[in-house]
Amino acid sequence: MPIVTASQVRVAHGTDVVLDGATFALEPGERVGMVGRNGCGKSTLMKLMAGIMQPDAGTISLQRGVRVGYLQQEPTFEKGDTLRHAAGRAFEKAERAKEALDVLFHDMATAEGAELDRLLKRQVVLEGEIESGGGWVVQHRIDAVLHGLGFTDAQFTIPVEGLSGGQRARLGLARLLLDSPDAILLDEPTNHLDIEGCRWLEGFLSDEFPGAVVVVSHDRWLLDRVVTRIVEIHDGRTREYPGNYEAFVNLRSERHLTQLRQHEKQMDRVRAEKQYIARYKAGQRAKQARGRATRLERYVRDEIVERPGELDALRIELPRAPSMGDVAVAAHAVSKQLGERVLFNELDLSLAPGDRVGIIGPTGAGKTTLVRVLLGELEPDAGILKCSPRLRAGWFRQVPAHLEPSLTVWEQLQRLVPERPNGLKLNEQEARNLAGAFLFSGREQEKAIGNLSGGEKARLVIASLIAGGNNLLVLDEPTNHLDIPSTERLEDALSLSAEEGGFDGALILISHDRALLESTCERLVVLDGLGGARIFDGTYSEWEERGKRPEAPPATPRSPAKPVPARQAPPANESRPRTARQKGNPLSHLSDAEIEAKVADFTAQVESIDAELVKGEIARDRARFDRLLAKRQKCEESRAVHEAEWLRRAE
Repeated sequence: MPIVTASQVRVAHGTDVVLDGATFALEPGERVGMVGRNGCGKSTLMKLMAGIMQPDAGTISLQRGVRVGYLQQEPTFEKGDTLRHAAGRAFEKAERAKEALDVLFHDMATAEGAELDRLLKRQVVLEGEIESGGGWVVQHRIDAVLHGLGFTDAQFTIPVEGLSGGQRARLGLARLLLDSPDAILLDEPTNHLDIEGCRWLEGFLSDEFPGAVVVVSHDRWLLDRVVTRIVEIHDGRTREYPGNYEAFVNLRSERHLTQLRQHEKQMDRVRAEKQYIARYKAGQRAKQARGRATRLERYVRDEIVERPGELDALRIELPRAPSMGDVAVAAHAVSKQLGERVLFNELDLSLAPGDRVGIIGPTGAGKTTLVRVLLGELEPDAGILKCSPRLRAGWFRQVPAHLEPSLTVWEQLQRLVPERPNGLKLNEQEARNLAGAFLFSGREQEKAIGNLSGGEKARLVIASLIAGGNNLLVLDEPTNHLDIPSTERLEDALSLSAEEGGFDGALILISHDRALLESTCERLVVLDGLGGARIFDGTYSEWEERGKRPEAPPATPRSPAKPVPARQAPPANESRPRTARQKGNPLSHLSDAEIEAKVADFTAQVESIDAELVKGEIARDRARFDRLLAKRQKCEESRAVHEAEWLRRAE
């Protein structure tokens, strides 16, 4: 039985409808990821389930006795509390019960008869409250959670008034996790976590927390490893997909394709009917034409499948990065320390055109400082540093550059993108094309900068840097304020080749977004926060698998000499049947008419399966959905074989 249910929920802010008929149910112990564009209503639906907001229409139901915890963007704490005391307030009920139990034991020492019986019954109640409130080892749990979220023992005594915004956000998350409600609603929980904190949170949610979880996050790595169902909010409604985020992407693509095919087939029928009606609306068949017009109107109203929106793809030619020679930056035995604290020591790093380097490490390890040293903004304490005289670096520093509030999106892009070598700036159409490639629709391109969200401003600045003729791009936590579609657009621009429309300069990426690191970077600089720095030649997943093992040998560049299994010749037991089929034609016994009938039959089967796949109950049943996809694939393959035979005979 669901512990939280939202049914046909509608929420509007003035004329802006955020949710319109959204429906959702959360089962005990379930892990659900909620995705969608910024502003689509994810946080609104979470606040409705937490009881912070009420819907304009529809219902929100909680199972009796269920406690729902919600991670607020700006948590509040008691003045005067230390960090550890504030986290421990999650166990206040248990601590009060322990204090009462101590008093009870003192009274039991002298009690007799009925009074002793009463105290014994009270003991059972108090011990139950202690167990339900966290048990007897809460101090260990507090320390474990705080350490997991990146706090050190030295920080436990810091007053909450002295915490930074990121530390307050992490403390709020710690208190929520320690409180252990029946369901927790997490809105971007990884925004202020480093990679180790993200990994710890994954493990806690997957292996330790017994309740249900709903998480809104742009961290696709976390969504892939924690959730078992994805709820997408689009146009105010909810769509459900079984599996993790990777499965969601594949299923959404399949659903998009089948819906598009069904829509186009229906529109072919509509066009044919309209031609018939226009041809015979006067004359002997006028009555029949009017009847078909009535049926067509009803068909369009009741049965036409809406054409799905296009799945965005990068559609812009980015300018070639200016030449900068063979080496962009070369650092030899470079060291830097702040006060008595060593950030990195005797680091060797060379950056060539086209390189993609990720810098990772715990919060405060010196990642941004390292970049400032490499670009010459800070002097190293020791070592040799050389930069190409033709180096042109564009740097996204988490805080967007100065923007003019009164300018529109496309006008601001004209200002931000510098002149090209020919002395010309972007014209209006080029600026609009650039804005569209980075997910600003035609209407959004007319928005004033002052009305943009933080994520939209970040996306605007990143677009200008990528298209700005820089041969080195430095991105410092670029995805903190981006939704998943925007992050995937950034990923496309950075991972595609120049021929495919991507950025062809060098890249330095500081990020805790492991999916972005995985898809774009082939080399990592790993800072340990204790002065150590390691260069790892490989992707993030390879570093996570091998690079962190103490016994692992030093990483070396990957060699193309090792054959790739997928390109090897097939084993003998697979090649023989394939060869046997090639010797004879298995369709030679069929007539031309039979071949055509087979093609038509397979086509009808594919269309029938497509009509099934777009149904909601099919999409929610992963096993049934997969069976239909497998059947469709076989039909497509069989149809292709018969069509090839038909074409061979036609020649």
